[in-house]
Amino acid sequence: MPVWQDTADAAVFVRLYSGMILRVCFTYSLGRADAQDVCQNIFLKLLQLDRKFDNEGETRAFILRMAINECKDILKSGWRRRSVPLDELIEHEIPFLPAEDSGVLTAVQRLPVKYREVIYLYYYEGYNAEEIAAMVGAKPAAIRQRLARARAKLKQELEGSEYETV
Repeated sequence: MPVWQDTADAAVFVRLYSGMILRVCFTYSLGRADAQDVCQNIFLKLLQLDRKFDNEGETRAFILRMAINECKDILKSGWRRRSVPLDELIEHEIPFLPAEDSGVLTAVQRLPVKYREVIYLYYYEGYNAEEIAAMVGAKPAAIRQRLARARAKLKQELEGSEYETV
């Protein structure tokens, strides 16, 4: 199926995937403005893309890969290294996630990016280690190791809290 046929399809497409893209950006500690820029860039690239997707899973994986690449590009840009974003001065708002997850998400957000990334893709987007490995350019064994280390760090941080049984 093509990415979209007309404006109505594009609106549905934006509604389906913009939240997911914003959440990926949040895992990379990007602020709202940068996350919205990533969303916009992805949708502009998809407008120019002459590619058809066979199913929903393939579409989601492709868009997640694009979002991850865009986030990494922003983080390694020279401008980003030489400036201090205003978002660091205000508390981050977690886009499109229930309030009851905020304690765990706060702990996840304190993890290094390589652990945040796999935790998000595994638990929030439902991908397995092999699929995550293809998205982030690592081996499945490395992804399983990152997941294990991330879980251990989260367990250590959440011990004694209401999330201890999770």
